[in-house]
Amino acid sequence: MRAGLRPGLRRGLIELRQAVTGADLVGHLLWPVVTLVALVLLQHRDLGSGLTLGAFAVPGVVGMFVALGMLLDVQYLSADREDGTVLRARATPGGITGYLVGKVVTVSGTVVLYVAVVVAGGALLVDGVDLRTVDWLTFTWVLVLGLVATQALGLVLGALVRSPRSAGYVALPVVGLIAISGVFVPVTALAAGWQAVAQAFPVYWLGLGVRAAFLPDAAAVAEVGGSWRPWATAAVLGAWALVGVVLAPVVLRRMTRKESGSSVAARRERALQRVG
Repeated sequence: MRAGLRPGLRRGLIELRQAVTGADLVGHLLWPVVTLVALVLLQHRDLGSGLTLGAFAVPGVVGMFVALGMLLDVQYLSADREDGTVLRARATPGGITGYLVGKVVTVSGTVVLYVAVVVAGGALLVDGVDLRTVDWLTFTWVLVLGLVATQALGLVLGALVRSPRSAGYVALPVVGLIAISGVFVPVTALAAGWQAVAQAFPVYWLGLGVRAAFLPDAAAVAEVGGSWRPWATAAVLGAWALVGVVLAPVVLRRMTRKESGSSVAARRERALQRVG
Protein backbone atom coordinates (compact mmCIF):
# COMPACT_ATOMS: atom_id res chain seq x y z
CA MET A 1 0.00 0.00 0.00
CA ARG A 2 2.78 2.43 0.97
CA ALA A 3 4.45 1.92 -2.41
CA GLY A 4 1.56 3.64 -4.15
CA LEU A 5 1.22 6.69 -1.90
CA ARG A 6 4.01 8.85 -3.26
CA PRO A 7 3.34 8.15 -6.97
CA GLY A 8 -0.38 8.68 -6.33
CA LEU A 9 0.24 12.00 -4.63
CA ARG A 10 2.51 13.13 -7.47
CA ARG A 11 0.01 12.04 -10.10
CA GLY A 12 -2.84 13.75 -8.29
CA LEU A 13 -0.98 17.05 -8.08
CA ILE A 14 -0.12 16.91 -11.79
CA GLU A 15 -3.76 16.22 -12.73
CA LEU A 16 -4.93 18.97 -10.37
CA ARG A 17 -2.61 21.50 -11.97
CA GLN A 18 -3.94 20.54 -15.39
CA ALA A 19 -7.54 20.80 -14.17
CA VAL A 20 -7.22 24.33 -12.77
CA THR A 21 -5.34 26.00 -15.61
CA GLY A 22 -6.47 27.39 -18.95
CA ALA A 23 -9.95 26.76 -20.27
CA ASP A 24 -10.58 24.01 -17.70
CA LEU A 25 -10.33 26.59 -14.90
CA VAL A 26 -13.16 28.62 -16.47
CA GLY A 27 -15.35 25.53 -16.53
CA HIS A 28 -14.62 24.77 -12.89
CA LEU A 29 -15.37 28.33 -11.78
CA LEU A 30 -18.68 28.50 -13.65
CA TRP A 31 -20.89 26.68 -11.13
CA PRO A 32 -19.57 28.36 -7.97
CA VAL A 33 -19.99 31.77 -9.60
CA VAL A 34 -23.53 30.98 -10.85
CA THR A 35 -24.43 29.72 -7.37
CA LEU A 36 -23.12 32.90 -5.79
CA VAL A 37 -25.23 34.99 -8.16
CA ALA A 38 -28.33 33.03 -7.11
CA LEU A 39 -27.48 33.53 -3.42
CA VAL A 40 -27.04 37.27 -3.91
CA LEU A 41 -30.45 37.52 -5.59
CA LEU A 42 -32.23 35.49 -2.89
CA GLN A 43 -30.17 36.41 0.17
CA HIS A 44 -32.70 38.64 1.95
CA ARG A 45 -35.50 36.07 2.25
CA ASP A 46 -36.27 35.66 5.94
CA LEU A 47 -36.10 32.17 7.46
CA GLY A 48 -37.08 33.34 10.92
CA SER A 49 -35.00 33.70 14.11
CA GLY A 50 -33.16 36.58 12.49
CA LEU A 51 -31.63 34.28 9.86
CA THR A 52 -31.72 35.10 6.16
CA LEU A 53 -31.61 32.62 3.32
CA GLY A 54 -28.22 33.91 2.16
CA ALA A 55 -26.49 33.47 5.53
CA PHE A 56 -28.01 30.01 5.95
CA ALA A 57 -27.31 28.84 2.40
CA VAL A 58 -23.61 29.80 2.08
CA PRO A 59 -22.40 27.05 4.45
CA GLY A 60 -24.97 24.69 2.93
CA VAL A 61 -23.61 25.41 -0.53
CA VAL A 62 -20.10 24.64 0.74
CA GLY A 63 -21.39 21.22 1.83
CA MET A 64 -23.13 20.80 -1.51
CA PHE A 65 -19.96 21.34 -3.52
CA VAL A 66 -18.02 18.95 -1.30
CA ALA A 67 -20.73 16.35 -1.90
CA LEU A 68 -20.74 17.01 -5.66
CA GLY A 69 -17.12 15.90 -5.67
CA MET A 70 -18.59 12.39 -5.69
CA LEU A 71 -19.77 12.98 -9.24
CA LEU A 72 -16.29 14.08 -10.33
CA ASP A 73 -14.96 10.78 -8.97
CA VAL A 74 -17.59 8.86 -10.90
CA GLN A 75 -16.80 10.71 -14.13
CA TYR A 76 -13.03 10.33 -13.82
CA LEU A 77 -13.17 6.67 -12.84
CA SER A 78 -15.61 5.66 -15.56
CA ALA A 79 -13.52 7.47 -18.21
CA ASP A 80 -10.29 5.91 -16.92
CA ARG A 81 -11.90 2.49 -16.94
CA GLU A 82 -12.97 2.88 -20.55
CA ASP A 83 -9.57 4.00 -21.86
CA GLY A 84 -7.60 1.38 -19.93
CA THR A 85 -5.99 3.66 -17.32
CA VAL A 86 -7.35 1.63 -14.42
CA LEU A 87 -6.22 -1.63 -16.03
CA ARG A 88 -2.68 -0.28 -16.42
CA ALA A 89 -2.70 0.81 -12.78
CA ARG A 90 -3.46 -2.75 -11.70
CA ALA A 91 -0.40 -4.01 -13.56
CA THR A 92 2.05 -1.96 -11.45
CA PRO A 93 3.03 -2.56 -7.79
CA GLY A 94 0.84 -0.40 -5.58
CA GLY A 95 -0.91 0.85 -8.70
CA ILE A 96 -4.47 0.68 -7.39
CA THR A 97 -3.54 2.49 -4.18
CA GLY A 98 -1.66 5.10 -6.19
CA TYR A 99 -4.60 5.54 -8.53
CA LEU A 100 -7.03 6.05 -5.64
CA VAL A 101 -4.72 8.50 -3.87
CA GLY A 102 -4.24 10.44 -7.11
CA LYS A 103 -7.96 10.76 -7.73
CA VAL A 104 -8.66 11.84 -4.15
CA VAL A 105 -5.96 14.53 -4.41
CA THR A 106 -7.24 15.77 -7.78
CA VAL A 107 -10.91 15.89 -6.83
CA SER A 108 -10.31 17.20 -3.32
CA GLY A 109 -8.14 20.00 -4.68
CA THR A 110 -10.84 20.91 -7.20
CA VAL A 111 -13.49 20.89 -4.49
CA VAL A 112 -11.36 23.10 -2.23
CA LEU A 113 -11.19 25.59 -5.11
CA TYR A 114 -15.01 25.59 -5.29
CA VAL A 115 -15.22 26.05 -1.53
CA ALA A 116 -12.74 28.95 -1.56
CA VAL A 117 -14.75 30.75 -4.26
CA VAL A 118 -18.03 30.29 -2.38
CA VAL A 119 -16.62 31.30 1.01
CA ALA A 120 -14.73 34.34 -0.27
CA GLY A 121 -17.58 35.43 -2.53
CA GLY A 122 -20.15 34.88 0.21
CA ALA A 123 -18.14 37.02 2.64
CA LEU A 124 -18.00 39.84 0.11
CA LEU A 125 -21.49 39.68 -1.37
CA VAL A 126 -23.90 38.01 1.07
CA ASP A 127 -25.16 39.82 4.17
CA GLY A 128 -24.68 37.94 7.41
CA VAL A 129 -21.54 36.04 6.35
CA ASP A 130 -18.62 37.23 8.50
CA LEU A 131 -15.40 35.21 8.27
CA ARG A 132 -14.20 36.70 11.56
CA THR A 133 -16.86 34.76 13.45
CA VAL A 134 -16.26 31.42 11.71
CA ASP A 135 -15.12 28.53 13.89
CA TRP A 136 -12.23 27.52 11.63
CA LEU A 137 -11.25 24.50 13.73
CA THR A 138 -14.72 22.99 13.34
CA PHE A 139 -14.78 23.92 9.67
CA THR A 140 -11.43 22.21 9.07
CA TRP A 141 -12.25 18.85 10.66
CA VAL A 142 -15.71 18.77 9.08
CA LEU A 143 -14.22 19.55 5.66
CA VAL A 144 -11.51 16.88 5.98
CA LEU A 145 -13.88 14.17 7.18
CA GLY A 146 -16.47 15.23 4.61
CA LEU A 147 -13.96 15.08 1.76
CA VAL A 148 -12.77 11.60 2.74
CA ALA A 149 -16.30 10.27 3.25
CA THR A 150 -17.74 11.64 0.00
CA GLN A 151 -14.64 10.91 -2.11
CA ALA A 152 -14.54 7.29 -0.98
CA LEU A 153 -18.25 6.91 -1.68
CA GLY A 154 -17.78 8.49 -5.10
CA LEU A 155 -15.00 6.04 -5.97
CA VAL A 156 -17.18 3.10 -4.93
CA LEU A 157 -20.03 4.39 -7.10
CA GLY A 158 -17.60 5.03 -9.96
CA ALA A 159 -16.35 1.45 -9.80
CA LEU A 160 -19.92 0.26 -10.36
CA VAL A 161 -20.40 2.42 -13.48
CA ARG A 162 -19.40 0.71 -16.71
CA SER A 163 -18.95 3.75 -18.96
CA PRO A 164 -18.94 7.58 -18.91
CA ARG A 165 -22.35 7.56 -20.57
CA SER A 166 -23.78 5.69 -17.59
CA ALA A 167 -22.34 8.19 -15.10
CA GLY A 168 -25.33 10.47 -15.62
CA TYR A 169 -27.60 7.90 -13.99
CA VAL A 170 -25.58 8.20 -10.77
CA ALA A 171 -25.98 11.98 -10.80
CA LEU A 172 -29.76 11.79 -10.37
CA PRO A 173 -29.83 10.10 -6.92
CA VAL A 174 -26.81 12.12 -5.73
CA VAL A 175 -28.46 15.44 -6.64
CA GLY A 176 -31.71 14.22 -5.09
CA LEU A 177 -29.88 13.34 -1.88
CA ILE A 178 -28.31 16.80 -1.77
CA ALA A 179 -31.73 18.39 -2.33
CA ILE A 180 -33.18 16.76 0.81
CA SER A 181 -30.10 17.37 2.96
CA GLY A 182 -30.87 20.89 4.17
CA VAL A 183 -28.67 22.84 1.78
CA PHE A 184 -31.05 25.72 1.06
CA VAL A 185 -33.71 25.26 3.72
CA PRO A 186 -33.54 23.59 7.17
CA VAL A 187 -34.12 19.85 6.93
CA THR A 188 -36.77 20.26 9.63
CA ALA A 189 -38.98 21.78 6.93
CA LEU A 190 -39.22 18.32 5.32
CA ALA A 191 -41.46 15.43 6.30
CA ALA A 192 -40.14 13.18 9.06
CA GLY A 193 -39.48 10.34 6.63
CA TRP A 194 -37.26 12.48 4.41
CA GLN A 195 -35.45 13.80 7.47
CA ALA A 196 -34.59 10.23 8.43
CA VAL A 197 -33.32 9.45 4.93
CA ALA A 198 -31.16 12.58 4.87
CA GLN A 199 -29.60 11.78 8.25
CA ALA A 200 -28.55 8.33 7.09
CA PHE A 201 -26.05 9.79 4.60
CA PRO A 202 -22.96 11.98 5.04
CA VAL A 203 -24.22 14.92 2.96
CA TYR A 204 -26.61 16.15 5.65
CA TRP A 205 -23.99 15.91 8.39
CA LEU A 206 -21.45 17.66 6.20
CA GLY A 207 -23.82 20.59 5.71
CA LEU A 208 -24.75 20.60 9.40
CA GLY A 209 -21.10 20.72 10.46
CA VAL A 210 -20.30 23.60 8.12
CA ARG A 211 -23.36 25.53 9.35
CA ALA A 212 -22.19 24.96 12.93
CA ALA A 213 -18.88 26.60 11.99
CA PHE A 214 -20.42 29.55 10.14
CA LEU A 215 -23.66 30.38 11.93
CA PRO A 216 -24.31 31.65 15.47
CA ASP A 217 -25.43 29.18 18.13
CA ALA A 218 -28.92 30.69 18.07
CA ALA A 219 -29.37 29.42 14.50
CA ALA A 220 -29.28 25.82 15.76
CA VAL A 221 -32.93 26.20 16.77
CA ALA A 222 -33.81 25.48 13.14
CA GLU A 223 -31.98 22.15 13.19
CA VAL A 224 -33.14 18.70 14.29
CA GLY A 225 -33.18 18.66 18.09
CA GLY A 226 -32.31 22.37 18.19
CA SER A 227 -28.60 21.54 18.34
CA TRP A 228 -25.57 21.38 16.04
CA ARG A 229 -24.84 17.85 17.35
CA PRO A 230 -21.04 18.00 16.84
CA TRP A 231 -20.34 14.56 18.30
CA ALA A 232 -22.94 12.92 16.11
CA THR A 233 -21.54 14.80 13.10
CA ALA A 234 -18.02 13.55 13.82
CA ALA A 235 -19.27 10.00 14.41
CA VAL A 236 -21.36 9.75 11.22
CA LEU A 237 -18.80 11.38 8.94
CA GLY A 238 -16.02 9.34 10.52
CA ALA A 239 -17.96 6.11 10.06
CA TRP A 240 -18.68 6.87 6.39
CA ALA A 241 -15.03 7.83 5.84
CA LEU A 242 -13.78 4.61 7.46
CA VAL A 243 -16.17 2.40 5.51
CA GLY A 244 -15.30 4.16 2.27
CA VAL A 245 -11.54 3.95 2.77
CA VAL A 246 -11.81 0.21 3.44
CA LEU A 247 -14.38 -0.51 0.73
CA ALA A 248 -13.08 1.58 -2.19
CA PRO A 249 -9.84 -0.38 -2.82
CA VAL A 250 -11.70 -3.69 -2.50
CA VAL A 251 -14.39 -2.68 -5.00
CA LEU A 252 -11.86 -1.21 -7.42
CA ARG A 253 -9.64 -4.31 -7.33
CA ARG A 254 -12.68 -6.51 -7.90
CA MET A 255 -13.67 -4.32 -10.83
CA THR A 256 -10.21 -4.52 -12.40
CA ARG A 257 -10.15 -8.31 -12.12
CA LYS A 258 -12.98 -8.30 -14.66
CA GLU A 259 -11.00 -6.04 -16.98
CA SER A 260 -8.72 -7.18 -19.81
CA GLY A 261 -7.01 -5.63 -22.78
CA SER A 262 -9.63 -7.09 -25.10
CA SER A 263 -12.54 -5.62 -23.10
CA VAL A 264 -10.90 -2.18 -23.11
CA ALA A 265 -10.30 -2.42 -26.84
CA ALA A 266 -13.91 -3.48 -27.44
CA ARG A 267 -15.26 -0.51 -25.47
CA ARG A 268 -12.97 1.84 -27.35
CA GLU A 269 -14.16 0.45 -30.66
CA ARG A 270 -17.80 0.90 -29.69
CA ALA A 271 -17.07 4.48 -28.62
CA LEU A 272 -15.41 5.21 -31.98
CA GLN A 273 -18.39 3.76 -33.82
CA ARG A 274 -20.77 6.01 -31.88
CA VAL A 275 -18.64 9.04 -32.73
CA GLY A 276 -18.46 7.98 -36.36
